[in-house]
Amino acid sequence: PDCPELKVIADIKVSHPENRMAKHFCNKFFSSLSEDNQKLLLLCCKSGYENPDSGMGLYAMSPTDYDELKEYFDKVIRDYHGIEGELKHVNCWDLSKVEGLPEGGLCLKALGLGDTSMRVRVGRNLKDFPLPGNMTQEDRVTLEARMIGAFEKLMADPAYGGTYYTLTPGTKYSIDQAKYSQLVDAHIMFQDMSLDPYLISAGLSNDWPYGRGAYASEDKGFIVWVGEEDHLRIMCMKTGTSLNDVFDRLQVCLKMMESQEGCEFAISPDYGYVTSCPTNLGSGMRASLHIKLPCLTKKGKDVSEAKACAKTLGLSVRGVGGEHTEAGEDGTVDISPSARLCIKESEIVAALYKGIKLLMEKEKAAEAAMGDAHAMPDCPELKVIADIKVSRPENRMAK
Repeated sequence: PDCPELKVIADIKVSHPENRMAKHFCNKFFSSLSEDNQKLLLLCCKSGYENPDSGMGLYAMSPTDYDELKEYFDKVIRDYHGIEGELKHVNCWDLSKVEGLPEGGLCLKALGLGDTSMRVRVGRNLKDFPLPGNMTQEDRVTLEARMIGAFEKLMADPAYGGTYYTLTPGTKYSIDQAKYSQLVDAHIMFQDMSLDPYLISAGLSNDWPYGRGAYASEDKGFIVWVGEEDHLRIMCMKTGTSLNDVFDRLQVCLKMMESQEGCEFAISPDYGYVTSCPTNLGSGMRASLHIKLPCLTKKGKDVSEAKACAKTLGLSVRGVGGEHTEAGEDGTVDISPSARLCIKESEIVAALYKGIKLLMEKEKAAEAAMGDAHAMPDCPELKVIADIKVSRPENRMAK
């Protein structure tokens, strides 16, 4: 069709083959759609064709897009999540059905860790609203008002308490810039979305700051973001040594949220819980820990080795401030399992525990290697022997 966006997408398919939106875009499928659905599909693709370096570049605009535009979305989803054959997501929080876990819970002390920053969160969207990329300002404010009604019930419940903070001007829960900055620093509020070019193109930051806010329980351990990349980001966080504490609490809080009037979440028959970005489909869950890896990160200066080690364990590494941020000067990084789709919630938190165990072993090995290297006198023969120890492990002298 005579559509300038298609030419841009075709060019990106060649110049940026890792852009999945362009990689799987099919003109034949586009031409088969009604005019309205053609406009919808281009809206879904906008972030990818305005930001060619995107790894995904595709966002759903309504809860039904994944099923109504399945012929295209399914190819992108399978590519990103590495799924072949049958694709049917199943949700399950029962840790007793996961093999290989220690009796008595997921204790971080057993892995050599002390008090650790732990967080488990899920993305959820209400089924009767457009997804954030296609919401009007009125939609955003209406959704927030509905959620405030639910949060006020929590505030009145001694088990939760707390309060709601909103960036929407002129309400009884509105906050000023200073308070907002304070809450962002405390990880209770999310950062200004209007500064992110990918979110701008996807429509996710439209109408900022209307309809954006956060509920925080009295103990600040249960938090719900409203109006970020998904309608709701529901999370539990704590500094401690038992992963079960945040995982079990989140399950209880989610059941409570779903019991609130008007809080029916969007679910796809095949893809599980619907999220704006296909990367989060299925469980919508991200379970993470902040741990110190000074040797694997070269004291925070280079995380490439840590990322390479983590990837082999099915884990991803971020800076403590989130995506695209640096590791701490002491080597502190954010570690989480990469999988979201066709993996049960119980399996995600189990993968985090098992992966951290193996990652800490690699950190200790790196520490031992660095100690050995620092102990080496200034002697050229020792350097030769050290190289042979690696290149020819059968050489007993070097071994």
